Amino acid sequence: MSDAIIIGAGHNGLVCAYYLASKGMKVTMIERRPVVGGAAVTEEFYPGFRNSTASYTVSLLNPQIIKDMRLYDHGLKVVLRKIDNFLPTRTSNYLLSGNNGLTRREIARHSPKDAEGYDAYSAALVSVVEILQQWILRAPPNAGGGIADVLSMLRLSNSVRGLSAEEQRHLFDFFTKSASDVLNRYFSTDIVKALFGFDAIVGNYASPETPGSAYVLLHHLFGEAAGVPGAWGHAVGGMGAITQAMAKAAQAKGVEVILDTPVDEIIVENGKASGIVAGGRTYRAGQIIANVHPKILFDRLIPDGAVAPEISRRMSHWASESATFRMNVALSELPDFTSFPGEGDHLTAGIIMAPSLDYMDRAFIDAKKDGWSLEPIIEMLIPSTLDDSLAPAGQHVASLFCQHFPYEIPGGWDARREEVADHIIATVDSYAPGFKASVLGRLALAPLDLEARFGLIGGDIFHGKMGLDQLFSARPMLGHADYRMPIPGLYLCGAGAHPGGGVTGAPGHNAARAVIADRRKFRRH
Repeated sequence: MSDAIIIGAGHNGLVCAYYLASKGMKVTMIERRPVVGGAAVTEEFYPGFRNSTASYTVSLLNPQIIKDMRLYDHGLKVVLRKIDNFLPTRTSNYLLSGNNGLTRREIARHSPKDAEGYDAYSAALVSVVEILQQWILRAPPNAGGGIADVLSMLRLSNSVRGLSAEEQRHLFDFFTKSASDVLNRYFSTDIVKALFGFDAIVGNYASPETPGSAYVLLHHLFGEAAGVPGAWGHAVGGMGAITQAMAKAAQAKGVEVILDTPVDEIIVENGKASGIVAGGRTYRAGQIIANVHPKILFDRLIPDGAVAPEISRRMSHWASESATFRMNVALSELPDFTSFPGEGDHLTAGIIMAPSLDYMDRAFIDAKKDGWSLEPIIEMLIPSTLDDSLAPAGQHVASLFCQHFPYEIPGGWDARREEVADHIIATVDSYAPGFKASVLGRLALAPLDLEARFGLIGGDIFHGKMGLDQLFSARPMLGHADYRMPIPGLYLCGAGAHPGGGVTGAPGHNAARAVIADRRKFRRH
């Protein structure tokens, strides 16, 4: 019998397992796929071409977790993009962003006034992000909780009280306003607003005009790569290199990982979670930790009647859809963009094909009206410009992360998947003529495929929308934001818990702290 069973060996589950095992617990992980990593995996998708299959870039992985797990010692290597972002247009106009003053210089090239706005915008961001970063590796105050939650609320109040009145207004703005509302206050140039607005809708089925979308923009600014705050990087070998290093760290602590074993049900006896049924076997443990989407936990794994009807009803309506279409393409050559011809460091960047907030708004409206975006929002990365292990010499792989493509479309995804993939490639070709002819092969994953492969219900990369009603103390629901689910002995450690989606490791870290605290409390009694 194990002390703890973790359902799902994605990155948050691996982080949780490591911290539990480090405290001497016997931990067993049960994974339905033949490989660990969840959505952070690297796979060959065309002969000789490998790439990250779902998640595709490094920034949000928490540095404390990297340090604690000694991931670099276990083989992880992260290289920085030489330029963070490149926004091409179909004309001669473009915009770059990056460190060492590049972003400001590029904005000034378009508008000196917007460069001054960038200074003010950056100052507002810093004050807000610094507050939020304090809560990444900490459980939020739990509604209706005990003394520990009262103390958490006091810590939060003290953090906010330390801000100036204007900084408190910034905090309120980013939590309540749309990205457009915030960005229009600082900038007047379309392409400059698009640079920052993209982060508000990536993986978020919304318009930059949607109230609350400014928070999603913030969520993508919490991290760092290779020790550089706010930078974006690439894990050599793809995102699977992160989870392979995590698996090595966890197994070095004695964690047992069982693959190819779907979990059928959580065993609840005498009102407490006490085991699971998986692959025709029963596994027992004192504590069960679910690294799965909240709807999988509540709709499929928890037995009928084990939680109150109002909780079942609430979680059955957990909003989960990011309208994301994910593609990998094998390329015979690098793309050549009309607005910035030739090879160069700009091809190591996140290449954002969405030149204005109005363009992003139309993409959302089209998806609502016609089933998908007629002019989709596309971010392309070409990781082989930084990592030659992914493709044959002289050839390349590219990731295409595309919005907005809803879970349900006219005719269904099985009938229209390749049509949409062609549509996306044609869109890229309109920015970089010749791109379509360079495509040797591709893997196209619609929201339906992301759900089937990775358990991302509705194709939602965040395990649930990052709206105001599903954040912080309300993630996954008020009263259970401390990783403890409504059944004693059952915990949630995936992205459906605070602080949400992205390859952060934070939910796994925080859930482990809750499990360890409860074991100590039990032993005292």
